[in-house]
Amino acid sequence: MKIAVVGATGMVGTVMLKVLEERNLPVTELIPVASEKSAGKKLLYKGKEYTIVTLEDAVKMKPDVALFSAGGDTSLEWAPKFAEVGTTVIDNSSAWRMDPTKKLVVPEINGDVLTKDDKIIANPNCSTIQLVAVLSPLHLKYKMKRVVISTYQSVSGSGVKAVQQLDNEEAGIEGEMAYPHKIGRNALPHCDVFLENGYTKEEMKLVKEPKKILRDDSFSVTATAVRIPTAGGHSEAVNVQFENNFDLDEVRTILSKTPGVIVEDDLENNLYPMAINAHNKDEVFVGRIRRDESQENTLNLWIVADNLRKGAATNTVQIAEYLIANNLV
Repeated sequence: MKIAVVGATGMVGTVMLKVLEERNLPVTELIPVASEKSAGKKLLYKGKEYTIVTLEDAVKMKPDVALFSAGGDTSLEWAPKFAEVGTTVIDNSSAWRMDPTKKLVVPEINGDVLTKDDKIIANPNCSTIQLVAVLSPLHLKYKMKRVVISTYQSVSGSGVKAVQQLDNEEAGIEGEMAYPHKIGRNALPHCDVFLENGYTKEEMKLVKEPKKILRDDSFSVTATAVRIPTAGGHSEAVNVQFENNFDLDEVRTILSKTPGVIVEDDLENNLYPMAINAHNKDEVFVGRIRRDESQENTLNLWIVADNLRKGAATNTVQIAEYLIANNLV
């Protein structure tokens, strides 16, 4: 299996290589791909040195699978070129997610939509992945009516520049700003760019993507996305109104049996999901599971995951694993 990692030197690309190494995919040839600036440099993978190549050279090498994390513009331009030579592209940007001709996939939930003909597959937004991982089994059981989400997202979701801004602020260094304001000791209700409707792009991803993944647009979603000064891990306060009533013990049982989800909900011992504990883990953590006493058939949840792993790199690699296991590549 010849696998290319496009954006191999970036924040998500680096984690992708780490996840590939850990999960032991049948990689017979690794093709690390980055910008012209990085081409020719060396990169270590499983103790072996690999030379970084340009996108142009990588297409000529005709990889079986290309894992993309190089931004939307790069994906729009280059994913079709890889697809043309027979490569299956799994793209981590927002470029293809809402394209009706492309599949948006969380393998445990809707991997069954994939076929051999899908040459460009979209990886959902980080905050969407952890949300649907928890909501999918509950939706199947109780049918969701309305979802209200407030996110608490780490600076790593904005990339290297944002992490550097936080580090600089903590060290008292004046440096380049990734955000319009200071992020340290602050909370910015501003993730991605503002749109005409007053929402941010991140908030609208949370509104639209779950419906596509769950193949159901009968429920409504609204979101507020907030950037906080944590180094890694996204957290979400989620309020879900169902068509049908639920039993809290049954909710916990359903979630504890859901692959890739871990229930942390022991209040006596102060056990609940926290970003610091989700760091470097592939699972989605859920806790603070309680009934909304102000409205019938409504549940409150706290959902946390490592946004660079399950929220990005791990899910991308899991899509590749699903394709290989089902002989789709």
